[in-house]
Amino acid sequence: MTDDRDAADPQPVRTRTVAWDDPSVYAQARGLSGLELLQSIAQGRLPWPPVQKLIGFLGESFAEGRVTMTLDPAEFHYNPLGMVHGGVLTTILDTVMACAVHTKLPAGDSYTTLDLNVSFVRAVSLRSGRVRAVGEVIHLGRRTATAKGELVDAEGRLCAHSTTTCMILRAEPGKERG
Repeated sequence: MTDDRDAADPQPVRTRTVAWDDPSVYAQARGLSGLELLQSIAQGRLPWPPVQKLIGFLGESFAEGRVTMTLDPAEFHYNPLGMVHGGVLTTILDTVMACAVHTKLPAGDSYTTLDLNVSFVRAVSLRSGRVRAVGEVIHLGRRTATAKGELVDAEGRLCAHSTTTCMILRAEPGKERG
């Protein structure tokens, strides 16, 4: 990608360096339930996944069927309109909803997102302050789970709401999923 700015433009170029841990470390967590895995990450026994390092959201609480994460909006989250890109907000909502589903799964079971619906109702920017995303399981079945999410700004105003359906990938008896 080229920098199309005029050479006389006085605006400094901003940079951001991202470092992450090797995601293969999660192989050691195969015997943990979903809730145990997330609590291990929150307690620092396992590293945060690379996507968290890239975007910068933080885990706030992990309970069975409910996950809360926060994000401090930054310029590197912005789109050309001067607000946090919808994809960034979608990522944190997808994360809290899917993690809420994960908290209800036993060791060896996993999931994948089948669909995701997000409605944006308020722009998010630096002025929004820290935003909080909460994901909650609505239904956990044998093959699918549904969850809902809400994202609010520092004043508690709704910025986005979402739903998801996840396919549950049950471990075969005597085998754990990798």
